[in-house]
Amino acid sequence: MVKGGGGAVGIAIGKAFVLPDFEWDISDYQIDVSDMAFEFEKLHEGVRVSKSELQQIKQEIAEVLGVEESNIFDAHLAILEDPVFMNEVAGIIQRQYKAAEVAVKEVVDKFVGMFDLLDDEYMKERALDIKDVGTRLLKHLLGSFEEAKPPEDQPFVIVAKELTPSQLAHLDPSRLLGIITASGGKTSHTAIMARAMGIPFVFGIEGGIQTGDLVILDGATGDVYVNPDEEVDADYQERRRQLLQNRERLNSLVDVPAVTKDGIAISLSANIASIQELEQALKHGAKGVGLFRTEMLYMDGHTWPKEDEQFEVYRSACELLQGKPLIIRTLDIGGDKQLDYISLPEEENPVLGYRGIRISIDRRDMFKTQLKAILRASVFGSIKILLPMISSVEEVHKAREVLELAKRELREAGRPFQELIPVGIMIEVPAAATIADMLAQEVQFFSIGTNDLVQYVLAVDRMNEKISHLYEPYHPAVLRMLKLTVEAAQRHGISVSVCGELAGDADALPIWLGLGVRELSMAFHSLLNVKERLIGSTEEGGKRMMEELLKCRTSAEMKELLHDGRRPGQAG
Repeated sequence: MVKGGGGAVGIAIGKAFVLPDFEWDISDYQIDVSDMAFEFEKLHEGVRVSKSELQQIKQEIAEVLGVEESNIFDAHLAILEDPVFMNEVAGIIQRQYKAAEVAVKEVVDKFVGMFDLLDDEYMKERALDIKDVGTRLLKHLLGSFEEAKPPEDQPFVIVAKELTPSQLAHLDPSRLLGIITASGGKTSHTAIMARAMGIPFVFGIEGGIQTGDLVILDGATGDVYVNPDEEVDADYQERRRQLLQNRERLNSLVDVPAVTKDGIAISLSANIASIQELEQALKHGAKGVGLFRTEMLYMDGHTWPKEDEQFEVYRSACELLQGKPLIIRTLDIGGDKQLDYISLPEEENPVLGYRGIRISIDRRDMFKTQLKAILRASVFGSIKILLPMISSVEEVHKAREVLELAKRELREAGRPFQELIPVGIMIEVPAAATIADMLAQEVQFFSIGTNDLVQYVLAVDRMNEKISHLYEPYHPAVLRMLKLTVEAAQRHGISVSVCGELAGDADALPIWLGLGVRELSMAFHSLLNVKERLIGSTEEGGKRMMEELLKCRTSAEMKELLHDGRRPGQAG
């Protein structure tokens, strides 16, 4: 047995196919000055075709896995559009009289080397994205090459030094049993895609496997067995059978009501970013959409989306939902989400900067256009408006001013809409939680975004590898902030839901039952896990658990208590 790192859970058993290492062998030669225009034309055409391919892959991934996973390829597109990257290539062609493919290879090698030297795993893994884009571009500059392909008539476990997102996107998922690589990690784009596809993935395995070897890999532990003996094989065959049985059991819960053993009904909804994700969510039993991330409508184009364009998307969602609730969050860009067609200011700390509702209030015309599209769609379903990044009562008032202006313009144009459309706010900054009693008098509902709330309460950037271990949702301060928010909503008679990652963590369910939360919204692949825990729990058990959790002084104590609560006989 060899030990690697677990990148995507699951057990795979099958014959290995080792993907040979490939390195471009490009002679370093110079061109005549008269050929320079041709080299630039060749480069621009290679970039154009590469971008077209990436857009196609992105669309296909979105339809199968969802928009969030497809956005992995935005990073690849960004490299091809990066002025620093492209200027370096152009500079080598222009000043050193080198062919386009030579220049691209030099720049790719330079940037990959720079990232590999950084003492940051996340940045090291971005080197693979640059290499992936470089390979694609070089293929079009030099002509296609014969890639080694796995067998077409049998399932396989792919084994490679590194596997890029592009390579993974082109493998047949019906025959791909598992993935083993030498490089990579849990935050790599390949790992993200593997998890979304439900394919076990182990990284950090150097050599020792040949094509045709029988391999067993455990994506949870990182264990890999090569040509195992009969006892190990039988053991893992049984483990895999149990995993598949567990998946079938969860699938059988799709139409089972989400009700606790003592009769408390909880609405389990989905977070989506596209119509494709909504279709998947409904297949997993979602009872509505608790969070429609509309920024994807803005990030897919090169200019502000028109009112009619947005209206059609929102109306399509209503038609699919057939009366089920649809909560649409208004544009939430800034921070880690940028648009290439507007110039946002350079900020030392963008997470605390110009983002969310702050941008919408500042760019009223853009905000009004979105609100008009939402209002027009409201006659086709049960729509609510959700405002992001609210930190004050004044922001709610300013947003409502734009909403009233949008309503007035629609009335004047004779466009029908729902006059009393509910308006809610995201509770994701400590300021909003601490004045939740005031904000509850201004809106019809709260939606708690635990991802941002946790990082703001703890002052931890969860994308910073140096301190990401401090990002701890099960922290006593976070629990108290949640309690404060929910109790304020209950006192003022408005509904409160949770739409952050903590909503989709089955271990957190006793917290929501104990606080009296009745609406949870999560990624569609978490719905059935949470439902299974829910139907085996009681509200009373959740209340007892909350009493104990509030006494905990550390995150470790809280997690141990919640883990112990999952044991048989410990309902809640």
